[in-house]
Amino acid sequence: MRFNRILLSATLVVVALVIQVSVLARLQLPGAVPDLMLLVVLALAFVYGHVGGALIGFGAGLLSDLAPPADHAAGRYALVLCVIGYLAGLARPEKGQMRSAFAPMAVVVAAALGSTLLYAGVGALVGDTAARHVGLAGLLFTAAVYDLLLAPFTVPLIMFLARRAENDPLAETQSSGGADVAAGWSSTGTGLRIGSQRGVLRLRAARNRAARAGRIKGVKRL
Repeated sequence: MRFNRILLSATLVVVALVIQVSVLARLQLPGAVPDLMLLVVLALAFVYGHVGGALIGFGAGLLSDLAPPADHAAGRYALVLCVIGYLAGLARPEKGQMRSAFAPMAVVVAAALGSTLLYAGVGALVGDTAARHVGLAGLLFTAAVYDLLLAPFTVPLIMFLARRAENDPLAETQSSGGADVAAGWSSTGTGLRIGSQRGVLRLRAARNRAARAGRIKGVKRL
């Protein structure tokens, strides 16, 4: 991953974590909590692909596991977001641009349901039965609804920022210059030969001019 990707991803994840802990977690909504971290991972995976989505998901989940007031085993949510980021990256559209709103919204609903189920499943393996007491069906429904309502205000904006970060003017200039050079070499095959041929032609033209000037002077003297 390039530096601009890492910088943007880290900034968005930290901002989302602060909002998640300080605002969304304190709304006391019925059922689940709107998962802004999940939406950030999905949006970046749509642009960066499955490898970037998995790495960003793991980092974002690990920060969520370590951020207070975390009450679960560290690494649990990191595993969930890593898997979700990888799968979302596989559904990445061509050039990271969505042609319709249906596909990303469907992915958001599937990710909300899948992350809730995976989180509950991992919790059952480590002995956490909190989902049973709250009600898994209610968590699934509210998680899908909350994330679906929050997605239109976050996913397009994050994807826009990610695409802008990819369009580095300096990198584009260097790559275009390199492409022009490569195109010139591939089309001519020998760029050095053309330069040498031009030099020879110029030298011959100068000699011809000198010879003509000498002839003219000789005629005048006669």
